[in-house]
Amino acid sequence: MSPSERARVLDTPHVFIQGKGIRTILLLHGTGGDENSLVPAGRRVDSSASLLGVRGKVLENGMARFFRRFAEGVFDIEDVRFRANELAEFVAEASREYGFSPGSVAILGYSNGANIGAALLLLRPESARLAMLFRPMLPLIPEVRPDLSGKSVFLSAGSRDTMIPGDGTRELERALASAGAQVTMNWEPSDHRLTSSDISKAADWLTAQPEGKVS
Repeated sequence: MSPSERARVLDTPHVFIQGKGIRTILLLHGTGGDENSLVPAGRRVDSSASLLGVRGKVLENGMARFFRRFAEGVFDIEDVRFRANELAEFVAEASREYGFSPGSVAILGYSNGANIGAALLLLRPESARLAMLFRPMLPLIPEVRPDLSGKSVFLSAGSRDTMIPGDGTRELERALASAGAQVTMNWEPSDHRLTSSDISKAADWLTAQPEGKVS
């Protein structure tokens, strides 16, 4: 990739906070958030990790998102594919710019950010090894089933969530598991909002995962 192309990819609005550990947490916000929205959550799940917060490039009524949708829960699948590949390119270039290995990356995504995080695993699994996805659903069915062996994923759904039906999260759980990922499913007695309990349980799960490696 030429220097000008690298500069274009890295022009994605983002924040990088260097940590003392090996792990880098990729922070993917929900609709209306930005690159800083999940920094506190990232710090809570791993106080020593580096944090890479990214802002979605799609605007919906002035609110940032990671991909277009036609209605609540009805996604523009072509845009999901395009944006997932775009995000994968950004992560690859950011790893070179900031000196971390994709093998050390853990995704932390909420709502729309969880869905693009799931798409990243399904379409570009080399981008991350771990994922914590809060209030997610299956964003698309990939044309070729990926090999997710060696990947571990924590899914957290709300039992009273009216935006993301439980079946949508179960579909994602099945898709990831059938591709070889180790999936941990957590159900919270809550609605669509991200709770302190979500973060605490994700932190406990992450503590049990190896940090990864530096390339």
